[in-house]
Amino acid sequence: MGNPAEFERIVNDFYQDLYRFAYSLAKNQADATDLTQQTFYRFATKGDTIRDKSKTKSWLFRTLKNDFLSQARRSQKFQHIPLEDAGPELPDEQSEDPSRSVDSHLVVEALQKVDETYRIALSLFYMKGLSYKEIAHTLEIPIGTVMSRLSRGKAQLKSALSAVA
Repeated sequence: MGNPAEFERIVNDFYQDLYRFAYSLAKNQADATDLTQQTFYRFATKGDTIRDKSKTKSWLFRTLKNDFLSQARRSQKFQHIPLEDAGPELPDEQSEDPSRSVDSHLVVEALQKVDETYRIALSLFYMKGLSYKEIAHTLEIPIGTVMSRLSRGKAQLKSALSAVA
C-alpha cells in the first residue's frame, strides 16, 4: 500500500469489525489479534492489487477468513504435542536393534535444542512418518526446502545428541 495515510484510514475504519470477525472464528483473543494483524499486513503488502477500492472491506474479510481456514487445516494436519509429552510418539526402543537404540528422553531433550523450523520437519518425518512430498504439502513449502530443513535439522540433532549423551 503506497499511501500511509490511506492505510491508516483503512485500519481505523475496519479494525474493530475485522477483529470481532476474527474473534468469532478463533474463539480466543490472541489468535484473533494475530489474524487481524496478519490481514492488515497482507493488505499493506498486496492492497495495491485491489482494482476496485470499494471492495476493500470484502477483500479484508475474505483474506482473514482464508487465513483462518488455512491455519485450521494446518493444525489438523500437524497436531501440536508438547515436546515433553512426545516420548510415547517415539518408536518403541525394544523393537529396534539394541545397539542402535537411544533413550527416547535423550532424543526429546536433544530435539528441544533444534531450531523450531527444523524440529517441525524432523518431527513430521521421523515421528509421523510423512514423506518429503507430504511434509512439503503440510508446511506449504517446496520439496527442496523440506530436504534442506531435514538435513540441517539432522545436523543440529546429531550435535545436540552428542552434547546430551
